[in-house]
Amino acid sequence: MLTFHKKKAMEICNGKKRRKVSGGVRVCRRSVAGKMKREVGKVLRSLTVEDNNHKEPMEEEEDDHCFSIGYLRNDRLEPSLVVSPRYNLLREVGRGSYGVVFEAIARKTGARVAVKRLQCDAPENVELALAEFWALTSLENRHQNVVQLEECVLQRKGLAQKMSHGNKKSRQYLRLVETSLKGERILGYPEEPCYLWFVMEFCEGGDLNQYILSRRPDPQTNRSFMRQLTSAVAFLHKNNIVHRDLKPDNILISQKSGSPVLKVADFGLSKVCAGLNTKNCEDHPIAGEDGKGSNQNNIVNINKFWLSSACGSDFYMAPEVWEGHYTAKADIFALGIIIWAMIERITFIDAESKRELLGTYIRQGTEIVPVGEALLENPKMVLHIPQRARSSMSEGVKKLLHDMLAVNPQDRPDAFQLEVRMDQVTCAA
Repeated sequence: MLTFHKKKAMEICNGKKRRKVSGGVRVCRRSVAGKMKREVGKVLRSLTVEDNNHKEPMEEEEDDHCFSIGYLRNDRLEPSLVVSPRYNLLREVGRGSYGVVFEAIARKTGARVAVKRLQCDAPENVELALAEFWALTSLENRHQNVVQLEECVLQRKGLAQKMSHGNKKSRQYLRLVETSLKGERILGYPEEPCYLWFVMEFCEGGDLNQYILSRRPDPQTNRSFMRQLTSAVAFLHKNNIVHRDLKPDNILISQKSGSPVLKVADFGLSKVCAGLNTKNCEDHPIAGEDGKGSNQNNIVNINKFWLSSACGSDFYMAPEVWEGHYTAKADIFALGIIIWAMIERITFIDAESKRELLGTYIRQGTEIVPVGEALLENPKMVLHIPQRARSSMSEGVKKLLHDMLAVNPQDRPDAFQLEVRMDQVTCAA
């Protein structure tokens, strides 16, 4: 049974890493809060740009079409190298399990951007980096609630090359793909590290945890965020992308327009479910009524692919994800956990980062258990929504959350049905 403490609306997560779940291995990716230290003297530099359409075979990496990139201290810069920096790195704003994020300034435009540096020192890191790159570059259109990728740069041996999706002319790009597929180091060595730099829009409002928990409860903001989140997930699913790691840490806030705008970010565990016909894919189309894989439009297809890698962050994982056999409906479950926690401000303390995080859970004795895991163990368990006896949650929102958190994914609305229903219940409220 769920309990809510009025005086202390948080619990301590014991930090156990549940490595094995029936049917697969979970990728445990808890974010670690980075220290806010200023890095004024560090610069991401572009010194020369060569012809990206060069078609002649090149034997040496140094001769590949690329532009130089440096990450240097101020006292080591030579005057001749300070002429044309592309970005000035100002400070570190976040540090995760496989990357560091900096606030930076674009020298040409003066715009603030976020620069994420990912070291491709292991196959699993390369796989996460390429998943994020493929997901963001597969989007033909922009959406105001999905973080925008400006460019991606591949760096090695002091040289760099702007990445483009499916660039078969780039040896370094192909070697990264090979590293990911073969699961062994192909590119880069400890003494000659390989990095991917993602340049994205900067979100000055922090993440959803920071924004919500630093302010008084505001029903109007909650309703706006609920609509924005469902709109973002509907957009991703329409573009055949399953996020697979939706959580408050991965939802950023932009305040450029004056009012807060949510941005879904961190696509390292995402899956692009279009054209899944290669042998290495973990996914297999669900047979339709005619016994064949579905060939219908995108809106139907996203819920017609099985995914088998049990990955994500445990407090937001759907029951079927723990089993390693799920579809895009897992994103709907995660969204339900986030929205429920946001409305009622249900929190716990992550044992690793020591941060207070939004997240709903089940209490079992002295332990707190993720809702998805508890439902997997007891599918007949009834979720008490809302938790508070005097909650202001409307009946429409209450019913929608129950449906989003249904044990059987077939009983959950898909992202497009959810978007319509969310507009209805938030407008009615």
